[in-house]
Amino acid sequence: MLEVITLLGKTIAVISACWAIVSGVGAWKREFIGKRRIELAEETLATFFEIKDAIAFIRSPFASVGEGESRVVGEREKPEETELLNRGHIVFERYEKKREVFIKFETLKYKFMATYGEDSEAIFKDTNKAVNSIFSSARLLATRYWQRQGRAQMSDDEFEKHLEGMQKHEDVFWDTWEDDDVIRKQLQSIQDRLDGVVASTFEEPMPTYKLLTKKLW
Repeated sequence: MLEVITLLGKTIAVISACWAIVSGVGAWKREFIGKRRIELAEETLATFFEIKDAIAFIRSPFASVGEGESRVVGEREKPEETELLNRGHIVFERYEKKREVFIKFETLKYKFMATYGEDSEAIFKDTNKAVNSIFSSARLLATRYWQRQGRAQMSDDEFEKHLEGMQKHEDVFWDTWEDDDVIRKQLQSIQDRLDGVVASTFEEPMPTYKLLTKKLW
């Protein structure tokens, strides 16, 4: 009988030791994966904040002397046309100065999707849409609206539509620094969604011991 009890005790000890090892490895693995998720979430958030700053820089209505002049001038361009086309080209020059942060954000997309699911891709797509809308408005303003302003003959209705369209694109092209700024609102909406996706990553998980000993009733 004593031998049976001794053998049983040794068996329990071995099982306990094995469970401790397995639990330790599992805990280490969970901790490692959790750490990687936190690092990815922090890096993505930080990069998005850089994106917001870069876009604010690109859309700044204040231009320095010589900005926009890197554009190749057409052979038949008139001086007044060149001035307006160069003004629209400023956002493209500024984008080139901040290109690296946009590339970094795009690179993070695939890691982020692998961790948080395919639906999270919309965060990156919508950010690109916001940037592309700035470029689109720049082209339309420089090649159409600004060129026609004060030069093309228009009826009252045509002129009203012209002003309405020009104002719409200038609101995208230039930063107003207001809470209702078109691009700022879009970026804030994207940030809110990004915050929501990664929120669970920063919640402290319940330790295994507390989970196993938690009273259910």
